[in-house]
Amino acid sequence: MNDDSLATGQRSLGDPGVRYPLWPPLTSGCPTTSTDTTSYPVEVDYDYDRVPAGLFQQPPGPGLERWAPLLPPLRAPGLGEGGTPLIELPGHGVFVKDESRNPTWSHKDRLNRVAVSAAAGVGAPGVVVASSGNHGASAAAYAARAGLRCIVLASAEMPPAVSSFLRSYGAVVLAVPTAARWPLLRRITAETGFHPVSNVTTTHTGHAFGPEGYKTIAYEIFAELGVPAALFVPTGYGELLFGVWKGFAELVRLGLAGTTPRAFSCEPAAGGPLARAIAEGLPATSVEVAPTDAYAISSAVSGYRATVAIEESAGRALLVDDAEMALAQRDLARCGLWYELSSAAGLAGFRQVREEFDGPVVCVATSSGFKDVGVGDRGPEVLEPDWAVVRPRLLEAGIRC
Repeated sequence: MNDDSLATGQRSLGDPGVRYPLWPPLTSGCPTTSTDTTSYPVEVDYDYDRVPAGLFQQPPGPGLERWAPLLPPLRAPGLGEGGTPLIELPGHGVFVKDESRNPTWSHKDRLNRVAVSAAAGVGAPGVVVASSGNHGASAAAYAARAGLRCIVLASAEMPPAVSSFLRSYGAVVLAVPTAARWPLLRRITAETGFHPVSNVTTTHTGHAFGPEGYKTIAYEIFAELGVPAALFVPTGYGELLFGVWKGFAELVRLGLAGTTPRAFSCEPAAGGPLARAIAEGLPATSVEVAPTDAYAISSAVSGYRATVAIEESAGRALLVDDAEMALAQRDLARCGLWYELSSAAGLAGFRQVREEFDGPVVCVATSSGFKDVGVGDRGPEVLEPDWAVVRPRLLEAGIRC
């Protein structure tokens, strides 16, 4: 159990004057400010006056416990999450924050180190999550590390690699129709006492503690690069976007930075509820979603967290289509960086507005290419080991021989 946290309580993002004790974490948003159509999330507040002077002078390294004063209490053990590399792409002043280097190969490990700690803190026997991808795999791993059970409500479209991932951690995997996952999650929570680490509200509120883990991405970027001109973040519900922006906002509050980067959400053009909410001046909204291969960030609903990050940073909500993401994914792979399609949304979004920036920008890449739909479906073609067969193949690939 980590006792270094300076967390003091929870407060509504809908009205920061509405406050709650730190425990228990509010997993259904703010009961005071939420309405029938909009659920407002809560965030964690801290005693910023007591932040240790040397907190941001540490050498780089993994483990969220290094940032414990500005996180909720870490009451579950970690897996060495965080400390991921910041990689500059050739000749562009564009940096990639490579979150595929986390223990389960995605950014979700930062969230689940904190969310599973919340489950341990309230004495829950396990966690329940609605996910067919990164969140489910990460929750299963961190639950296993903490000695807790995990139930994952998945969809039939779950990539086979992710299904194997989940089962290896001992998770109970239930594939159900997509629309049925959230009502079933609420029922499982009520019947079993398991702690929900997924959203349970009409518009997205998510977990009260979990997004705090994403602040550590900002801390790490700041340590290496200072404050970039902009952040480009693959966006589904918007927890990652909010968490990274909040981390920079805390650096400003502590007097360590003069401003935050502009935050750009990068949503699939097949949906884009956040872009719709921003355009219509709404806190959050929902849309119909068309088919997209960017399954990890395909969402019909947005959340107010992301709206706050964009409005407070003078950012923008961008829409990227599958072709733009596929081109960015290919180009990243040619630089030695293989990500799932959704992870390439950040670079795809940056390319839409690249003329606006002179200074460095950071594109967050969220997850490994192993998580993509269809990975492993096609084996290699077997050739005759004859030079007359091999040489034309090399020439076709542009290799002189």
